[in-house]
Amino acid sequence: MDYLRHPAVRPCLLLLLSLVFAGCTSIESGMRLESVPSAPEGQTAQQTPILKLITPTLIAEESADLERSTRQDIQGFTGTTKPYVIGNGDLLSILVWNYPELNIAAAGAQALSASGVPVRGAQSPSAYVVDQSGQIQFPYVGAIRVAGLTEMQARDLLQERLFRSIKKPDITLRVQDFRSKKVYVDGEVRSPGNQVIDDLPMTLLEALTRAGGLLPSADQSAIVISRGGASYPVNLPALVRQGINPSDILLAPGDVLRVRSRDENKIFVLGEVAAPRALPMVNGRLTLTEALGEAGGLNQLSAAGRQVYVVRNANAKEPLVYNLDARSPVALALADGFVLRPRDVVFVDASGLARFNRIVTLILPNAASATASYYNVNATR
Repeated sequence: MDYLRHPAVRPCLLLLLSLVFAGCTSIESGMRLESVPSAPEGQTAQQTPILKLITPTLIAEESADLERSTRQDIQGFTGTTKPYVIGNGDLLSILVWNYPELNIAAAGAQALSASGVPVRGAQSPSAYVVDQSGQIQFPYVGAIRVAGLTEMQARDLLQERLFRSIKKPDITLRVQDFRSKKVYVDGEVRSPGNQVIDDLPMTLLEALTRAGGLLPSADQSAIVISRGGASYPVNLPALVRQGINPSDILLAPGDVLRVRSRDENKIFVLGEVAAPRALPMVNGRLTLTEALGEAGGLNQLSAAGRQVYVVRNANAKEPLVYNLDARSPVALALADGFVLRPRDVVFVDASGLARFNRIVTLILPNAASATASYYNVNATR
């Protein structure tokens, strides 16, 4: 046992013995919420987290708070559908019956005989583009403003103006190509881009359907409608739970509809679990049990069952830390009722024995290396 007298070995052994007898008091397990010293002048002081135990009462309070936060008021997006209003850029199809000379198609679709004389009785509708001033140029009428009118109103106005030139004009007016009103759909959809508003109501579901539907990476709870410089979040699963039909949400011209990705709202599972990872929420919902299950569960050799924490940075002033004692089966039921929020951090702390074992593992290689060196020196003598 002469190698114990080696100067490189004895300090390591003494430190190891001190850890054996005093490790339980010097190496504390778990997260500690100790007082934080005051910050230097000119720096913001670190806030002490608020620790809350996960209990049935807490879960009930959290569920009620989550229900209030996800309840949506869509009164500003609902209403009765109205007829389509003609706008600048729309292409109108106008047919004056029994007056083929008035039905001059924009693309040369006027029915002419071989001699260039209009065929009497031909009924070929004409196409007119509404210019940027909202007007069209019509024979015998001249410039007539139709922007802001419905098809029926524009037809009646044109008929009234033609009364001055022809007798009993019978007019058919339709929007041939809808160009003036659009919404933009972006994000996790199959075909992002402009979606034209036509004579059918442009609802939220209609816009998503025209964009090819949602991608698997889409978060149905994170849909944002931008209108007039303001953003309005829409949570589709929450709407269904409230008994609201998403088809009741009407989009307006100029709206921007963005579907966010699930990757933008992740849960981070760290610490003594089988597979630490970042987990995307499923339509804005993920429970503590689901998060731990996706991470492979607690490490049975090193995890401290009573020290499962959920760290939530609710705001910069009051970070929250929730603690779950997962040693009993009842805790699994509590964890299944605890709904996580986006960007929550689930941390499973190591047990005291695991901490002690890791420190010993760091020390023993040094002692073994010193012992091998001592024997090598003596062997060369």
